[in-house]
Amino acid sequence: MLVEFSTLPTHSRIWIYQSDRKFSEVEISEIEESLKSFIESWSAHGQSLEASYLLKYERFIIIAVNQDVQAVTGCSIDASVQFIQSLEQKYKVDLMDRMNVTFKTGEYIAYKSLIDFKKMAKAKSVSPSTIVYNNLVNTIEEWQDFWEVPASESWHNRFF
Repeated sequence: MLVEFSTLPTHSRIWIYQSDRKFSEVEISEIEESLKSFIESWSAHGQSLEASYLLKYERFIIIAVNQDVQAVTGCSIDASVQFIQSLEQKYKVDLMDRMNVTFKTGEYIAYKSLIDFKKMAKAKSVSPSTIVYNNLVNTIEEWQDFWEVPASESWHNRFF
């Protein structure tokens, strides 16, 4: 069951997928329709999941589930992964690779491999104050507080 993202409890479980490039306006419109359709039919053990999504910065897909209503299961998580993989194939993007870093450079959002980000940190091209996206957060509350933070306040701090 698709609900407004803002109505979900802050302890709702989330998954964040970052694209290796910005989506076009047409792609965003299509992806939103696909997300709506997927979430409307998403279930666990035959029970509808109360869920929602956000698209942020034309690059991030965030899916959230209120587990107070119905807990996600291995099968429902598998279904969401298959859905994300179908988006990867359709739009020729990488959404699942956790070995990449997304960060701000001014108003621009950059996407680099972890190795390149380490090199940039060593060369001081990025700093502990560089805003990074910590896609390892697990709840809406963590997302609100710890997703878009200075590198010094994230797991990225080990590179400085």
